[in-house]
Amino acid sequence: MLTERQIKIFKAIVDVFTKTAEPVGSKALMDVLDFSCSSATIRNEMAALEEIGLLEKTHTSSGRIPSSKGYRFYVEHLMEKQLDDSVKNSLQKVFSERHYSIEEIVKKSCDILSQMTSLTSVVLGPESRSQLLQHIQLIPLTQRSAVAIFVTDHGHTENKTFHFNTDVSIEDIKTCTDLLNDKLSGTPICDVVDRMREIEPLLASHVARHEVLFEAFVNAFMRFATENVYCSGQSNMLYQPEFADIEKLKELMKMLEDSSLFRQIANHEGNMAIEIGGEHELVQVDNVAVISSKFRIGDNEQGELMVVGPTRMQYNRVVALMEYMSKVIEDMYNER
Repeated sequence: MLTERQIKIFKAIVDVFTKTAEPVGSKALMDVLDFSCSSATIRNEMAALEEIGLLEKTHTSSGRIPSSKGYRFYVEHLMEKQLDDSVKNSLQKVFSERHYSIEEIVKKSCDILSQMTSLTSVVLGPESRSQLLQHIQLIPLTQRSAVAIFVTDHGHTENKTFHFNTDVSIEDIKTCTDLLNDKLSGTPICDVVDRMREIEPLLASHVARHEVLFEAFVNAFMRFATENVYCSGQSNMLYQPEFADIEKLKELMKMLEDSSLFRQIANHEGNMAIEIGGEHELVQVDNVAVISSKFRIGDNEQGELMVVGPTRMQYNRVVALMEYMSKVIEDMYNER
């Protein structure tokens, strides 16, 4: 059980270190603590905190830094979430400017999250593979381009623009649309491409440029049906001293490229999860933390916001931001 003084000293060390990335010594603490205390007393308390595993020494300084155990103690017992009203207002304004598609909301959330945290963000969009295809609409834009609108039984709607390598008539596009709706409506998303290949001979007998339409549609549908995993702000890691070593940076970049890893990390209980250091067996990079926040769409679908950064991150601000952003996304999805 920590004393009140030890708690204040430990919290001050976390606050100072997350902002400066420099080991914290007793003199630096004397400038930020809200009570009078000698340098010797502070050093004794820091030694006690180190002994119980909340702090650790570095090789290059006499100061201390929080350990992974220390960060865990901080987020579970001491963290006070902070999010300025100006940030909330900015988020509300950005997402209310126009009517975004689901894919646009997910991508925009990913970019905003990395910008506001100066870290790397990963956003997992809701999976559509377990849904049924309800309706398809092909809208010609020119003789060589069209928009495909896919609607699932869950009300998930997405637009995909695609291009043809030769001219295609409006009549062919209409005939193709009618055939696809007749033969594919009610098909599980994960089976649509296979079903498309089965009905290609039928398409060929009714549509003159069937091979052009078929190839373009399959490509557009694959973009719709594949997992929506977006990553933004990878370059932010270049400015984090923890990853100044090129080999560590390579390890982190390799981790960020593994979308299946993030799908597994997202398989957690509750709305929010914070993985610090080596706590999660899948996170093999030292000094990395991953914060995850779920967002839900209706009764059956969910996505995930994630922030990846050094264990030395401002958890109170990042967690508050992610919780609020999840709420904004849910409100936008579910008001439709």
